[in-house]
Amino acid sequence: MTLNYGGTELATVQKLSERIAQQTTGQKSLQQTLDILQDLMRDGFDGIEEENEDLYTKKNQVTILTMHKAKGLDWDYVFVPFLHEDEIPGASWVPNTAKFLGEYALPEVARGQIRRLVHQQEQDKTIEPFENSAAAWQEAQQLKKEEEYRLLYVAMTRAKRLLWMSAAKEAPFSWSIFKPNQSSLRAKKPCPIFPVLQRHFQQ
Repeated sequence: MTLNYGGTELATVQKLSERIAQQTTGQKSLQQTLDILQDLMRDGFDGIEEENEDLYTKKNQVTILTMHKAKGLDWDYVFVPFLHEDEIPGASWVPNTAKFLGEYALPEVARGQIRRLVHQQEQDKTIEPFENSAAAWQEAQQLKKEEEYRLLYVAMTRAKRLLWMSAAKEAPFSWSIFKPNQSSLRAKKPCPIFPVLQRHFQQ
């Protein structure tokens, strides 16, 4: 605050201090810290840059980012891979530990009720309670599907010249546990949007 640092400057200072702390583990001394700073001055140190649209839309670069992050941006060519049914609209699988009085999860039910409450308040409608938790779960799942398809629409409309979408017939169950040297691929269904788009462009 005394130096009037902004958010990006504070983040850069934190990154620098973490780098120094990492390199001086077990042998902290003023001389060691000065040596590290001299090395950084010689080799260069990349500070934290404030995010803006230019960072993602520079010419002659490939930008990889999530569909959420793409909102409000556009590119000449957009590639949307891994469009599988278990990603969009997403599977409704609930682990046993998360089940709440049935085949549904309490957090999703609560989120569904909050969404419904907010939506009805925006439209000045009287708020009618759900008959039971199962009904709340069904509505929560429907709202989740709608959100996923809206997100996909955002991704699709980022392209100015070419939109390329794909889904693999086989893919890892989870990318976090994927091992290239093992046969861990499973059959995958494509996102239901593909046949809808196909019918639309055939007409």
